Amino acid sequence: MRRRAGVGAIQKQRLEQEKYREKGSEIQENQFQQMSKQLEVFRDNLEEFASKHKSEIKKNAQFRRQFQEMCAAIGVDPLASGKGFWSVLGIGDFYYELGVQIVEVCLATNYKNGGLITLEELRTRLIAARGKAKKHQEITNEDLLAAVKKLRIFGNGFTVVPIGKGKWLVQSVPGELNLDQTLVLQKASSLGTAWVSTSILTQDLSWNDTRAENALNHMVKEGLAWVDNQDPKETLYWFPSMFAECVSAS
Repeated sequence: MRRRAGVGAIQKQRLEQEKYREKGSEIQENQFQQMSKQLEVFRDNLEEFASKHKSEIKKNAQFRRQFQEMCAAIGVDPLASGKGFWSVLGIGDFYYELGVQIVEVCLATNYKNGGLITLEELRTRLIAARGKAKKHQEITNEDLLAAVKKLRIFGNGFTVVPIGKGKWLVQSVPGELNLDQTLVLQKASSLGTAWVSTSILTQDLSWNDTRAENALNHMVKEGLAWVDNQDPKETLYWFPSMFAECVSAS
């Protein structure tokens, strides 16, 4: 017959378990404090680095990207820091200035693209507007994406829509695109034609006619697509934000 553990043995076991828990908590607390101290050291070094290379960070796109990666590695967002050292440093000023220029370009082209513009066209127009100085030319897609992200404080009027690997559209009108509308844009981008049709959507996306027509009709209504009835077989839907002739027009 198996002998049951006594009360004393059970209490001893509980005390040992409690000691293990306390020791584990103590070790975790020590590790947390050590990590916090290391992060503070990294943060101080980063501030010193940023202060020393402030001018180069603003002017050199590659340098700026690497600096952002260092910030992200320790959880620092200099663009979101409105007080203290980072506001005095003024690194965010570059992106806020760029954000204002993005708004100007989007408003100037809204009449013809319905509020959708490719990141490539946006960058081209910004470079032309900012001047020929080298520091004005060094605007990367990462810079544009960071600046657009800051514009979200104005609501959902500015949004980035991914349409393929390394390809984005910037939406500058209120209202978010739903999944079907985003898939339509991605399909047009992947085809490289700047247009789609109901048959393409039903065949390639396995949609029925109603779903395809609803998505396209809504985009036409919002000014994001143009209707082309010249094809004798079916109606084509063009997207001016991807249409080369429309993009190159002033």
